[in-house]
Amino acid sequence: MSLNATPSSERLHIGFFGCRNAGKSSLVNAVTNQDLAVVSEVKGTTTDPVSKAMEILPLGPVVIIDTPGFDDAGGLGDLRVRRTKQILNKTDIAVLVVDASVGMRDEDRQLLAMFREKQIPYLTVFNKCELLPAVPEQTADCIWVSAVERIHIFELRELLGKLAPKEDPNRRIVGDLLSPEQQVILVCPIDESAPKGRMILPQVQTIRDVLDAGCHALVTRELELAAMLNALKTPPALVITDSQALAVVSKVTPEEVPLTTFSILMARYKGFLATAVAGIARAKDLKEGDTVLMAEGCTHHRQCNDIGTVKIPRLLQKYTGCSLKFETCTGTEFPEDLSAYAMVIHCGACMNTDRDVQYRMKCAVDQNVPFTNYGITLAQMTGTLERTLRPLPAIHALL
Repeated sequence: MSLNATPSSERLHIGFFGCRNAGKSSLVNAVTNQDLAVVSEVKGTTTDPVSKAMEILPLGPVVIIDTPGFDDAGGLGDLRVRRTKQILNKTDIAVLVVDASVGMRDEDRQLLAMFREKQIPYLTVFNKCELLPAVPEQTADCIWVSAVERIHIFELRELLGKLAPKEDPNRRIVGDLLSPEQQVILVCPIDESAPKGRMILPQVQTIRDVLDAGCHALVTRELELAAMLNALKTPPALVITDSQALAVVSKVTPEEVPLTTFSILMARYKGFLATAVAGIARAKDLKEGDTVLMAEGCTHHRQCNDIGTVKIPRLLQKYTGCSLKFETCTGTEFPEDLSAYAMVIHCGACMNTDRDVQYRMKCAVDQNVPFTNYGITLAQMTGTLERTLRPLPAIHALL
C-alpha cells in the first residue's frame, strides 16, 4: 500500500449495473474521463467485474466497479445473480444503466429490487439519450445522459455526489480515546508475514489517527518494547500491539498501562466489536467435528505458519479440546448460507468496506452463527481478552 494513497476499503464504492449493450462501460469511461473499461459494439464485452481506484470530483477518492451484463446469455442465471449480489455487498452507491432507446427491462427491475433489498442508495441512468426525439428532465433518482456525446455527464457526477453517505466526524480508530500530547506505543512485529519494506494497513491507519489526535506515536517491535518502556519518563497512555505478539507484549507491559490490539480497534472501527466479543464467548460450546469458517477479506500468499490456516486452528483446538474442521474463504467469496458452520472467524477486515463487513456479520447473526475475528480469538486463546478490552469500558462491560 502506498502511504499517501487512500486505502480501497476507505473509498466510496460505486457500482455500475445493467443489461448488456446498455453502455455501462462507455458511461464508466465518460464519468471517470478515462478509458477504464473496454468498449465494443459486441454484447457482453465485460465478462468480469472491473474495479479502479481513483479520484472524481465532487466525490473524492472512489472505487469504480464496471460489472458484466445482468442479462448475460447461457444457463448461468443463478450464478450471475449470486455474483452481482457479491459486488453489491461492497457497493455504497449503485448506478443502474438503462438503454434509453429500449427502456426498462425485467432484468433492470430485478436489479432495482436488489438495490432496495440491500438498502443501497441508487440512481437510474438512461444512457444513449441522443437517440431520443426529446430528452426528459432529470429527477432526484433518474437522469438521461449520453456517454458517447458527453451529455449530462457533469450533472450525473453531481447527483452521485448527493448520494454519497455523510462521513461521521466522530468515527475514529483510536483518536477518541486519547488526549493531545499523550504518548502511544505501537508494537509492530517484523516476521515472515510482514510485507518487505512496508507496514500492514491497520498499523499505518492507526499511526495516522494517533498523529491526527495530536499525540506522539512511538513504534517498536515486541523485542524492543521493554527497553522503550524503561526509557520513557512517564508511562504511555496506551500500548497497541499486533495480536500475534499479544502473549509476549502483555507480559512486558505493566498491568497499570492500558493495552489493546490493532485488531480490536479495527473491529470497533468497522462496527462489529460487540458482536465479535459475544461470538468468541461461544467458542466454549464448540463440539467434536464442528466446522469453523475462516473468512478473509483479501487474498495473500500464505506462509508456513499462517495465522488463519495454522495458528488459530491449532490454538482453538487446544482451547476447546476438540478436533475441529476448518474451511477458508477469501476475497469476495463469502457464503450466504452458513448453516454448515459452528462459528465464523473473520480476519481484521482492513481490506473490506464497512458495508461488506456489516453484511457478513448480519449473515452470521441472522443464522445464529457466532461471528468473531482473528485478533479477538487470539486474545481469548491467550487469556488476555479481558485486559485488552479495558480501554473500551462499554465493550468491557459485555464480558
